[in-house]
Amino acid sequence: MIDLTSQDGFSPGSPGTETGPRLVLPCRSISDVVQAMAYAAEIGARIVPRGGGHCLVNRCPADGIVVELSGLDRITVDDSGVATIGAGARLGAVYAALHDEGRTIPAGCGDTVGIAGLTLGGGIGLLGRQYGLTCDRLVGAQVVLADRSVVECAEHRESELFWALRGAGGGQFGIVTELRFATVPEPSVCRIEGHWPAPQNLVPAWQDWAPDAPDGLTANLTVQTGRTTLFGASTLPPAETEELLREFTARAGVLYAIDLRLDVPYSMVKPTFSVLDPVGGSRRVRSEFFSRTLSDRTTSQLLDQLTGTRRLAFTAMGGAYHRVAEEATAFAHRGERFLLEQVGDPGDPWVDEAWRAAHAEGSGRVYPNFPDLALEDPARAYHAGNYPRLAALKNRYDPLRVFDFPQAL
Repeated sequence: MIDLTSQDGFSPGSPGTETGPRLVLPCRSISDVVQAMAYAAEIGARIVPRGGGHCLVNRCPADGIVVELSGLDRITVDDSGVATIGAGARLGAVYAALHDEGRTIPAGCGDTVGIAGLTLGGGIGLLGRQYGLTCDRLVGAQVVLADRSVVECAEHRESELFWALRGAGGGQFGIVTELRFATVPEPSVCRIEGHWPAPQNLVPAWQDWAPDAPDGLTANLTVQTGRTTLFGASTLPPAETEELLREFTARAGVLYAIDLRLDVPYSMVKPTFSVLDPVGGSRRVRSEFFSRTLSDRTTSQLLDQLTGTRRLAFTAMGGAYHRVAEEATAFAHRGERFLLEQVGDPGDPWVDEAWRAAHAEGSGRVYPNFPDLALEDPARAYHAGNYPRLAALKNRYDPLRVFDFPQAL
């Protein structure tokens, strides 16, 4: 039984204020979740679920209650390849468990990322251009709704809720306690990593090349002072992978300084990239999707101001991401070419300045898993044309706004 009287500590990097929420309630069963929600209703406190190890913004008021789901972390795979994963599982454990079964899912980076939050906001990763978003592999979910009823949803059962769970963002309609995924065979991949001392023409060349590469190749780019890094993975044959990478370096006019490691199990690739270290509380991130290449003027403006720990991160879209209609799931950003993040120190005005400079040429759309409290119109940015349908579903499933936080539906 859950302890409703404890004043649990609140770990750094978790949602909440500097002093922490009113309570952190660890749940190990669905009944624990229901009991926690009943207690929150009794004392009139807001409730926020937590499945992973971090969030980019504060989503829990100081008098709120965090429903801690890390005890719901069971992972099983049936004979048909469907994985049932508890909402408290994190990616490191998910990849390892699926690897033991010879399976995987397209998902994000960082061992501490929670599978629930990642999936509910979409889920971009190194296999995504081949297999789609993490939420595209979702085939069912168990949810505790605002009225504390427990429902199962799938394509033909609570289908509107199932539609909304695939990309609207976490904590909007209820507390997801379990997810079911159609897994894919885990591939052995070519691990890609290249380094150059300056961006030169790498940024424009990457924008014209990476989103149009074959689906089996994902190569992302990060730029910071004195170091530009290309990293990713390819399920294509090694010779084809190398040919494509040589095409990229030729476009950029740089030496072919790329290391390829062959036959690496997909689940073991991501921890080898230091550039994928999760962003902690000491960094600030703003981001936007782009449907076209940045102009030379804007590119120069962004690169000229890169000093100290400032960083630009480019993530390739295209491929399977594009082969799903915008209205087919709640994730509306299907036609974008790439995602650009501006990463800097919390007090550095460059983060906002760089975002505004790029925003003039951006699509106005923002990844729900990269929440940004500075957005003027978050509903349009996160949900685009899907917002009216999502707002109606919010009113249907949570009319009293039991689940509420900054920029919630």
